[in-house]
Amino acid sequence: MPPTMTQISDPKIAFAYLRPACVLLTREPTVSNVETLSAQLKEVNDATLQQLQEYVLFPLRFVLKVPGPKKDKLVQAVVEALSHVLENTCVQSWETLRDLLSELCLCLCSPTDPGKPADTSEELKLTVLRCLDALLHAAYGDIVFKLFEPIMLPGLGAAISLLLTLGEKEKSRDIQAAALKCLQALTLQCDCNQEHVAPSSEERCAIGSTMASFLPGITMAVARIITGDLRQGHAVTVRAMKVWSRTVGLVMEDAQLQSSEPCKTPSPDLGRIGQLVVLRTQDWVKSTSGKLSVLLKKIISCTSAHQHWRVRLEMVELADLLLARCSLSLGECVGPLLEALVGAVNDGEPKVRERCEVALREVSQRNQSSSNLTDKNISSSQTFTDVLSENLHSLATSLPRLMRTSDDQKKLFVLNVFLGYLKILGPLVSVVLNSAAHLERISKALMQVLELDVMDVRIVEERSYGATIETSSGSHDSYSAHIQRKHFLYFTDEKIFSVLMEICRTLGYYGNIYLLTDHFLDLYRQSSAYRKQAAMVLNEIIRGAAGIAMATEGEDLGHEGRGCSATKEDLEAAVVSVMEEYTSLNNWHLITVSEETDRDRQDQQLLSPSRLLSISNSDVSNANANSLQVIPSSFASSSASSSTSTIHQLNSNIWQLCIQLEGLACFAQALGYDFRPLLMTSLYPVLEKAGEETHLVNQVALGSMWDISKACGYPSLKELINDNSDYLLNDISLNLQRLSQHPQAPRVLTVMLTHSDCSLLPLVRDIVQDVLMALDLSYNHTAALFCSVLHALVKALVRWFPASCSKTSESARPKQTSTDQEVLNICQFLLDYRKQKELAEGIGIEEDDTEDLVPPPTECEGVEDIGGPDVKAELPTHLSITKDVMERCIHLLSDPSLRVRLKVLDVLELCVCVLSERENELLPMAHRCWPALLQRLTADDPLAVLRAFRVLCTLGETCGDFLRRRVSKEVLPKLSSSLARQAPISAKAGPVYTHTLAYKLQLAVLQGLGSLCQRLDLGEAELDAVCEACLPYLSCRQPIRLQEACLSVFRHLIQVDPDAFWFTLNELHCPSSYIPPHPDLQPVQLNGMGRPRDEYSDNVLKLLREEFGSVTETVDQPGSQ
Repeated sequence: MPPTMTQISDPKIAFAYLRPACVLLTREPTVSNVETLSAQLKEVNDATLQQLQEYVLFPLRFVLKVPGPKKDKLVQAVVEALSHVLENTCVQSWETLRDLLSELCLCLCSPTDPGKPADTSEELKLTVLRCLDALLHAAYGDIVFKLFEPIMLPGLGAAISLLLTLGEKEKSRDIQAAALKCLQALTLQCDCNQEHVAPSSEERCAIGSTMASFLPGITMAVARIITGDLRQGHAVTVRAMKVWSRTVGLVMEDAQLQSSEPCKTPSPDLGRIGQLVVLRTQDWVKSTSGKLSVLLKKIISCTSAHQHWRVRLEMVELADLLLARCSLSLGECVGPLLEALVGAVNDGEPKVRERCEVALREVSQRNQSSSNLTDKNISSSQTFTDVLSENLHSLATSLPRLMRTSDDQKKLFVLNVFLGYLKILGPLVSVVLNSAAHLERISKALMQVLELDVMDVRIVEERSYGATIETSSGSHDSYSAHIQRKHFLYFTDEKIFSVLMEICRTLGYYGNIYLLTDHFLDLYRQSSAYRKQAAMVLNEIIRGAAGIAMATEGEDLGHEGRGCSATKEDLEAAVVSVMEEYTSLNNWHLITVSEETDRDRQDQQLLSPSRLLSISNSDVSNANANSLQVIPSSFASSSASSSTSTIHQLNSNIWQLCIQLEGLACFAQALGYDFRPLLMTSLYPVLEKAGEETHLVNQVALGSMWDISKACGYPSLKELINDNSDYLLNDISLNLQRLSQHPQAPRVLTVMLTHSDCSLLPLVRDIVQDVLMALDLSYNHTAALFCSVLHALVKALVRWFPASCSKTSESARPKQTSTDQEVLNICQFLLDYRKQKELAEGIGIEEDDTEDLVPPPTECEGVEDIGGPDVKAELPTHLSITKDVMERCIHLLSDPSLRVRLKVLDVLELCVCVLSERENELLPMAHRCWPALLQRLTADDPLAVLRAFRVLCTLGETCGDFLRRRVSKEVLPKLSSSLARQAPISAKAGPVYTHTLAYKLQLAVLQGLGSLCQRLDLGEAELDAVCEACLPYLSCRQPIRLQEACLSVFRHLIQVDPDAFWFTLNELHCPSSYIPPHPDLQPVQLNGMGRPRDEYSDNVLKLLREEFGSVTETVDQPGSQ
């Protein structure tokens, strides 16, 4: 019938309407007859169907009772019709309820073995289970309670056993969930949206007594479901947890067990059934509690850290229900249940966290109210704080073992439990920590859990020679992004480390700051094995005491404020004591690099007793009281023995320094602006480590500098250094005079120069003079130590005073190129050619000289001679310092140490850039440094040649024609011959060749040679030599980057003399023929014409297209080009 038609409401009409279908079904039990009846049932309204319930159920039940096998589809159709009737009516007859329950269970049972489910379709099983659920919901209250009379124990047991088997063994999630829901409804514990019978306390006690007989079977089977395969899905697990918690809560309820008559002796009329009745005596309760505790621990271990949040939420519900109803009867389970609740306090899902907080607040309130009572049961229960503190101690004891043996998920849960205990205790943490046993156990647990893995060799190997980032480009994010993550022995998950740090912060937040800092400082001093862990804990304790990164909203479970609030004075006193320990000589100046490195060998030479210097006693006339002294050091002898340091020890030292540097940043964050007075003692050590050679220490120190500057209100490192430069420079000046005791002083100056601005220059001028004087008196011993300072100084000058390079050679550039659009004038071309030929033969050169050479001096005079011819203006400070530095570089270019020579060449290049704005200062210095630079270019290690060529290119850019003759006579021949000699080798070499020093040298020379030739405006002979040397590199057999570099050389050479190089390239490969514009002119014949494609063709064509594009595509003459 259409759904819009009204349903039948008259019982007589309904009876007459349904009777034929019922009779027919009784005679012929077929699927079509069942479906006909089922369709007609839907046309009768609920009230009428209630009156006809018995009549309608009879044919349906008759079909189920017919002996013999029945098809699944028939049974399924009958059960669906039954479900419709039961869902819309109430069962008022006990016999109907009992018989229907039995008949439906038989549909699920195997005919041969009633204890096992039938081998029927999943659809049929699911339909029967839904019908069974509808039956239990349809039963009237006074009827349903008869199910729990002792006489019903066998039948009830069979139904429960069947449902448990379906819930555990079935593969279908829907059947598992439906079976468990039926089991829940069978014990009147259903939580669906329908109306349910609400039993009275007596009725509930009767149900509990009956269900006690089935408690072992239900709890064990359901526990197996809960801890079973994760693939069963979270819905099944959640439903099973509901069954478990509500069944245990029903049977073990304190209110039932404390009633006056908890145990009724079974009636003798029951016979053998009486043996199934369980009496809930005190002994039975105690024994059952112990067994349930075992199951509960398994359930908690599987669900507390479950991946799905609904399972974790149900775990909280389970713990809350059992603690609320059964806290006395389940005495052994209170600890695990409380632990499960505490572990969920820090759950990642807000719903779980909020529900847990509500549950814990209720537990706390119940325990506080019970502690005020004087009833007999209170003596057997402990106060809430005692339970928590005992659990905390127990957990701290087992924490190292659990961290070693559990997986990361279990570790995270255990730590969340630990953190939860602290948060629940709140201000009482300080009371608990007053117990020496608790403090010792917690601290030792943290020491063992936080042990670092220090075996990574990359940490020691990684260096930061030029790693300091310029102030303009550096930021806090750019430093922190490169800081390496800590690796721990017992865990790898970053979440575990975060929880551990939060535990430390929580201890600092609620604990006594003096007690905690003193205790962990003692651990720090006691053993080097605990030093790094203790430092990590101390850093976070002080952050926690300052309230940094503490998410305490709603988590203190009703605590009013903090129990032991640390004042600013307390915090500052703790910071000072920890900081003094960190920066003490033994804990700060640790060996982080192998003594076998080149730098350290030189430093050892500097600091060894046999190399003692006394600069102040020298005979230099300008030595003054502030000049440097290098005196014996008590550490010189001990440092030699440390050469046997293992990678393990070096890594340990590196991480200790990093953690201590992070600590200084934490202290600055904790004190904020109040940390500024402490910068006098803390900033210098941090700058020392920012200049450290080890990359990790260097990066952590720079990150700490950013954190400190931000905490103290400085917008950048520049302001931090400039504002504190007076006492920093004072310390540097004093320490430079005792260099053997303070070898890090030059590095501090280097970091200051790198991250400051030109306002620092007047302050550092005297210190720079001290450094230069030390170099003058002991080149052999201090060169390596101070080269990095000079490099940082001149690099800073280049940044502070950017000069426009190539000023001195602008006049030397020829103006011989014309625009591509200029029309060729044959007549003018021939006149120009004649003039050039006469000049080449010496005719008219006097006039040309007077024309071309007079203007440049006039131009220079207008710039240079304003102040008068006889008065030389005083040089600006930065130029004066640069000249002094360059003077020393000239001498250091011949240093026996390759490392020093390389660094000096870098400094020299920067000096040239700074002096480029003053030609009259630069050219004499270039003249003086030329002999030493030439040695580096022609007779040195390939690395030095590489660096020296870069200096030569910079000189070429700035000095121009001043170097033309020197380069063309002394450098180019050797470079050309070297290129020519290496060309065949690189053409035949394989891919490994690109990693060799010879290749890098070839590449550097080719990359710089073109611009050098163009800037120096070399003559025809020199250009021919360069061209001859570079032509082989146009071959496609050369490595790609060498080909690209060679193309750049020719692009520059074409700018100098386009005609000559057009001819040279066309001699190699000419892509087209040229027809003269007039018959009287001879046709052009080039060697490259008609030549087949070879190894040079691709690159030659590329150059011709790029530089002479319009020529290669036409037949015109190339004269204008």
